[in-house]
Amino acid sequence: MDGTEANRRNCTRSDTAADSGPETKSDSRERVTLKKEIGLMSACAIIIGNIIGSGIFISPKGVLEHAGSVGFSLIVWVLGGGICALGSLCYAELGVTIPKSGGDYSYVTEIFGGLVGFLLLWSAVWIMYPTTLAVIALTFSNYVLQPAFPNCLPPFIATRLLSTICILLLTWVNCSSVRWATRIQDFFTIGKLLALVLIIVVAWSKSVKPQTAFEFIREPSVGQIALAFLQASFAFSGWNFLNYVTEEVVEPRKNLPRAIYISIPLVTLVYTLTNIAYFSSMSPEELLASNAVAVTFGEKLLGMFSWVMPISVALSTFGGINGYLFTSSRLCFSGAREGHLPYLLAMIHLKNCTPIPALLVCCTATIVILCIGETHNLINYVSFINYLSYGVTIAGLLFYRWKKPNLVRPIRVNLLVPISYLVFWAVLLGFSLYSEPVVCGMGLVIMLTGVPIYFIGVQWSQKPRWIYSAVERVTYLGQKLCYVVFPQGDPSETEPLTEKTEKSEL
Repeated sequence: MDGTEANRRNCTRSDTAADSGPETKSDSRERVTLKKEIGLMSACAIIIGNIIGSGIFISPKGVLEHAGSVGFSLIVWVLGGGICALGSLCYAELGVTIPKSGGDYSYVTEIFGGLVGFLLLWSAVWIMYPTTLAVIALTFSNYVLQPAFPNCLPPFIATRLLSTICILLLTWVNCSSVRWATRIQDFFTIGKLLALVLIIVVAWSKSVKPQTAFEFIREPSVGQIALAFLQASFAFSGWNFLNYVTEEVVEPRKNLPRAIYISIPLVTLVYTLTNIAYFSSMSPEELLASNAVAVTFGEKLLGMFSWVMPISVALSTFGGINGYLFTSSRLCFSGAREGHLPYLLAMIHLKNCTPIPALLVCCTATIVILCIGETHNLINYVSFINYLSYGVTIAGLLFYRWKKPNLVRPIRVNLLVPISYLVFWAVLLGFSLYSEPVVCGMGLVIMLTGVPIYFIGVQWSQKPRWIYSAVERVTYLGQKLCYVVFPQGDPSETEPLTEKTEKSEL
């Protein structure tokens, strides 16, 4: 896992594999690298598709429960979208200033160094994203199997088996073609939006009763308000995922910020209108008694077509699985390229140009989490890490402004934007530490287990020769099995712009 030694050996093996492959004649004409196949529409679909998962179909109950009134819960949803917009503006600046795939990890590594970046990578690749994927896959399975088991929960084995099949299928699609994966993301994102539009139109045409929506009033405490924002922020999670695939975006310095500017306001608007639709058609008591708000909504207003809602939730989560696989594999790929993971994971298929080893690792880790069965406990632990990574990354933006003031920044947000986000972030994080110290402590322990791994696997440069030989043999075998090589990247596409570079371009 030592970065320098890894790259030296890796290039040797990659060249050997490439020379022995059938594409040798075309090597001079076309580089083997990640293809830029994500246009503006697909970029928007990645953001919208990863944000809109199961959250908007389930979270309204939690927000209302803690907010205490329908009116205040709507304020929470709007402000939650606003905070999400502040964070995404900061990520837009970082994404065009440091145009590397990998999102938070790449930015933190560039700004604070290898150890901090590795700790984020360690917890994300092995725990956070596999656990999130497992939860989404189980949600998909439960909704698909619900009609077959109307009076009870679906069997444990059935949900795990269907979840595994779903993950394997989408892993195969992502291994086969970036274009297929993005087309699936586009299709299911449109489907999610249509499902939410259906909720909005049906509720507003059949049962618009503002006086009903504001009947239930309760004075919330400061702690309850913080919990309401945490519930809403869960439904908005995924807003930073386009930054994980920056190198595959067409003209990233233009399309990355454009996609953010389009997607975040659109999601906030749709979420707010959807909640108004829920509150207009159901009393607060009915909404709080429901475990799946969208399903209860369908049973009440759609009659014989109530089956549309469970299918909509299932399709929404299916698209979410595809989006998480696509983006989390690029995080794994970026970490391996920096020498923080085995460098086999930084290789791509010689013909399809997809990171097959990284995708297989994400798939395997998710299936292992599914088999363990403790997904909900794990997700509580790693949610703290997730919020911690947001704050560290945006604090890094301020530090980077001070560290490299003359660096060319195609987008430069007002300092009030990151400061406002960090104030909100600190309040929520502080309340989380106060209210659930054990859960947050376990999250920190999970992250800090990466410290000895970093010093042994990455920093220790004088490893015994047999370790390098074993890694080389495993890597060579992996190259042969997956038909992968190290990508022939153009450094100018991922290096931060300097003042000299910008002037020369002008």
